[in-house]
Amino acid sequence: MPLSPYAARVQTVTELTRSIRGLLETEFSFVTVSGEISNLRQPFSGHCYFTLKDREAQIRVVLFKNQQRYLDTPLQDGRQVICRGRISVFEPRGEYQIIADFVDTHGTGALQAAFDQLKKKLADEGLFDSARKKALPFLPEKIFLVTSPGGAALFDFLRIARGRFPSVPIEISPVRVQGEGAAEEIARAIAAINRRAAEDGVIVLCRGGGSLEDLWAFNEEKTAWAIFESRLPVVSAVGHEVDFTIADFVADHRSPTPTAAARDVLPDRLALRQRVAALAGRLRTTVNARIDLLRRQVRFEQQRLGDPSALLRHFRLVVDNSQLALAGAMTTVIHRQKVRLHRMESRLAIHNPARQLIHRRQLVDELAEKIMVFTRMQLERKRQELARSAVLLDAVSPLAVLGRGYAIVSRAEDGRVIRSANQTGPGELLRIRLHEGSLVSEVKEREE
Repeated sequence: MPLSPYAARVQTVTELTRSIRGLLETEFSFVTVSGEISNLRQPFSGHCYFTLKDREAQIRVVLFKNQQRYLDTPLQDGRQVICRGRISVFEPRGEYQIIADFVDTHGTGALQAAFDQLKKKLADEGLFDSARKKALPFLPEKIFLVTSPGGAALFDFLRIARGRFPSVPIEISPVRVQGEGAAEEIARAIAAINRRAAEDGVIVLCRGGGSLEDLWAFNEEKTAWAIFESRLPVVSAVGHEVDFTIADFVADHRSPTPTAAARDVLPDRLALRQRVAALAGRLRTTVNARIDLLRRQVRFEQQRLGDPSALLRHFRLVVDNSQLALAGAMTTVIHRQKVRLHRMESRLAIHNPARQLIHRRQLVDELAEKIMVFTRMQLERKRQELARSAVLLDAVSPLAVLGRGYAIVSRAEDGRVIRSANQTGPGELLRIRLHEGSLVSEVKEREE
């Protein structure tokens, strides 16, 4: 078996270490490794030193200070990360290590793959469909806050809610929002709220920002199904604006932050008051304009119709004339028929057709009776029309208004109608027209 070229001569420790370093840096010019951070140290120099490990092995990693500007969040022990860099050897201790160029703190490895896989699965099952999402109530009767009782997100939400609409009650369901078992607690809290809540309320999932691993409780399938099956609308307020979770896609509404969720769920009380006041002003203006228009129409109709009693007398004369004319016409028709009957009787008498004469007389009598019935019907119809006209005229008559206790006040000297107390002064004579008669009074004192 041939010997290695390095075994042919004696080397120093430094020479051997440098040879191993050259081989490693040549064979592993760039590597990507995933693992868990442990033994993290950051001395005065600002460089980060830590161990990247899994269940069976570990390797040292160095992240120099100038490379840390690419980190999304600070490093910490126990976090799953992906390191990209070069293999090198630290000669003083004879240890190989990774000189990291970039550390992905969001765990775009296994966690990101699981996130993408679950997102596609739930989307195919219809949990993200916009058609099934429930609308948020304009003003909820109650807010159910599912969050950690000691988190900053809770206090941010309460601070904004207190300023917008403090009268809406807020019930806090304390749960863990990170770590093992957090997803089960969140799902149980949502189910419990739906079982006992009868109010027209809304559920808010509230948590501050963090890494993909920190927010993983809101990326689990049991949390997604609890949100989907909720009877009450659910608002997801998890993380910062750049953070997206499975809960954001399933929820009925997604708020970028907990403070934004308070603004999305509750209206601004002061803005509502201003809006109501503006609408009330517009309503008063519209109603007053409508009343003024109706008053002008009534005055116009009064001027056009004049005295209703005179118009009623006119209609009565028309009806009487129509009755007389109709009676005269009927009398003329009956007379003509009688003359015709006499002529027929004369002709029939010559030929002595007794039966024909009796039959003719019966026909004439029947015709006369029908004419009288028709005349009475016409007269009755005219009387009913006259009565309806009288009722209508009486309804629009100013005298009818006066009969209900109202009065018309005008100046005694020129007859101008007084509509406001500002149009009169002390000592001025006023004429007050009542339903029956009128009065003349003197103004002693004016009240605004």
